[in-house]
Amino acid sequence: MSVKTITMTAQQIDALEKRLTQAQKRKTPPYARFQYQTSDCVITAYLSGKVVFQGEGADFYAPSHTPATSITMSSFPQAGSDEVGTGDYFGPVVVCACLVTFEDAKILKELQVTDSKAMKDDMIRKIAPRLLKLPHSLLILNNEDYNRVHQQDHMVAIKCKMHNHAYVHLRRKANGLPASIIIDQFVQEKSYYRYLQDQPEIIRGIHFETKAESKYPAVAAASVLARYAFLTTFDTMCKQYDFPFPKGAGKQVDEAILSFVKRYGEEALAKVAKLHFANTKKALSK
Repeated sequence: MSVKTITMTAQQIDALEKRLTQAQKRKTPPYARFQYQTSDCVITAYLSGKVVFQGEGADFYAPSHTPATSITMSSFPQAGSDEVGTGDYFGPVVVCACLVTFEDAKILKELQVTDSKAMKDDMIRKIAPRLLKLPHSLLILNNEDYNRVHQQDHMVAIKCKMHNHAYVHLRRKANGLPASIIIDQFVQEKSYYRYLQDQPEIIRGIHFETKAESKYPAVAAASVLARYAFLTTFDTMCKQYDFPFPKGAGKQVDEAILSFVKRYGEEALAKVAKLHFANTKKALSK
């Protein structure tokens, strides 16, 4: 089990607690301000200013909330990419690649931009419009096209191709890419390039790193912009069908499938959902 102990200011601890609103708050230990538990980390903030991160997610939560993530000019410019929507039954898959300079990174830090999964959707809706001025490439694969493409490619292959396309587009928009290009790793590097063998243009020289959204400003910005695009597309879909589509892939999704099909028919499901998810068979077999 990984353990990290870091001294933080009162303001940093307050900001940390605000980002943990979706985590479970536990009984406060002696001499502590609070203790929260996420799926893979227990975070305890003490009155002394020390904050302890315990669990597999320690590296993920600690760096983005501490001075350890210092911004140095030698790290920039950098390009980063991330994807969202791959775990949601309803809604598109979105990939964003973003280019960030040293000056941009300082602004991102002031805005407390980090991995979109660690930010509330309301905050993303507020901050993301300010990030749209950054050079970026945004790809939104709607459900109908996703289901068609998925007949030939599985999810990982689709993500690889979307990341590559995003960088190809970003290179054209920005008249080149920096030496530092980072992907939040979801597949091994060799496999990534194997899935791109048939692509006309392939961006190489990429650094693959897990949980890169909390370590590299460019990946964090891409993560937030991708989530924002997912949310706005999701909102449009809800309005178009006058239907409260749930996010994720849990039990509430199974119930929503039955309600949607009853209203619009089974064929319409391909326009709003990723049909290969187990939810489809599970819900429609009832």
